Amino acid sequence: MTGRMTSRAKGAGSLVAQVSERLRKDILDGVYAPGARLPSELELTEAHGVSRTVIREAVTGLRYDGLVEVRQGAGIFVLDHQSRATPPKLDRARLSSDLEVLEIRTPLEIEAAGLAALRRSPAQEEAIFDCHAKVLECIEADQSIRLADFALHKAIAAATNNPLFTQFLDMHGAAAIPQSKTVADNRTAEQTAYRRLIHREHQAVVVAISDGDEKAARSAMQEHLRGSQLRYRDLLRDLRGLGSDA
Repeated sequence: MTGRMTSRAKGAGSLVAQVSERLRKDILDGVYAPGARLPSELELTEAHGVSRTVIREAVTGLRYDGLVEVRQGAGIFVLDHQSRATPPKLDRARLSSDLEVLEIRTPLEIEAAGLAALRRSPAQEEAIFDCHAKVLECIEADQSIRLADFALHKAIAAATNNPLFTQFLDMHGAAAIPQSKTVADNRTAEQTAYRRLIHREHQAVVVAISDGDEKAARSAMQEHLRGSQLRYRDLLRDLRGLGSDA
């Protein structure tokens, strides 16, 4: 089952990357000039021979690159990319599969948190605290917390003393941590607030593990990962922002 899901995710990701690159090339080559409206979602679907989902994810990638914007009820319009600073790029091929990985992670990491509370050694507990502190350092330095976030979850998995939990995270790497939304310079406070929310959720997990409270550790991890799923779904809806005629 896992192999089939992985294969399907990779196939969809490949199509998204191909369509996104074609559209990007057309935009950069001037086929679609700044201010021009791209073909509708239906037209793009027919032209590229792919599903609407693929088109939506490809457009999401273009939005993250600052090449297009979606105007509700009007369509997709090309931005003046030459006068815009290029925002940080995200791994567009994983936008859909991130949520799938997160859904699989949730029951496994709830169990991992409970086991870590029961089994952690003093050295493993210290490693968890160190990783938690690193997340805060990244927040204070206005840096991405993705790698530090991943390291914390790995430290918790290691504290189960069951190597299969760590192997699962290693299989996906930092991609197991959902990508957060890039924001404009004047909205960095919003990004920081989001990161601090994640840090508070982590703290509840870390404290419960340190206290040896299995029930509280499971509950805190469930709240954190279920909340991440809700936030990620909101992010995808916001990024797509496509009307029925777009």
